[in-house]
Amino acid sequence: MLSFPRKVKHRKWQTGRINPKKPKVESRGITVAFGSFGLKAQSSGRVRSNQIEAARKTLTRTLSKTGKVWIRIFTDRPFTHKAAQMPMGKGKGDPEGYCFEVFPGRVLFEVDGVTEAVAKEALRKAGAKLPIKTKIVAHV
Repeated sequence: MLSFPRKVKHRKWQTGRINPKKPKVESRGITVAFGSFGLKAQSSGRVRSNQIEAARKTLTRTLSKTGKVWIRIFTDRPFTHKAAQMPMGKGKGDPEGYCFEVFPGRVLFEVDGVTEAVAKEALRKAGAKLPIKTKIVAHV
């Protein structure tokens, strides 16, 4: 699994549901800053650390040794899970892992050092590993 925070102040966070009538759009991390091409989120959702790791592995395999990958998100939000066949009540479940809450407009991954065709194919494959809609953008 990908990295997770060394230390967190609160082991269990509140769910933090979002009002669908007021959709939030990202204001930070919306431009390609490090590489030539990036993978930008089109929808909102929560991306778990194992999904980020699957996308990273796909990118590095497709780009081979010449390409460089930047991961622009970090999983810092804990999520919990109760065991199967548990009755209602008896408190909140134990922390299961970490995730990152993505909003539309956030650049998730960036690549550089390869041709445009190779970069777009790698980012397309990586986007298929994520639970949100994505699009490929170029550095302006």
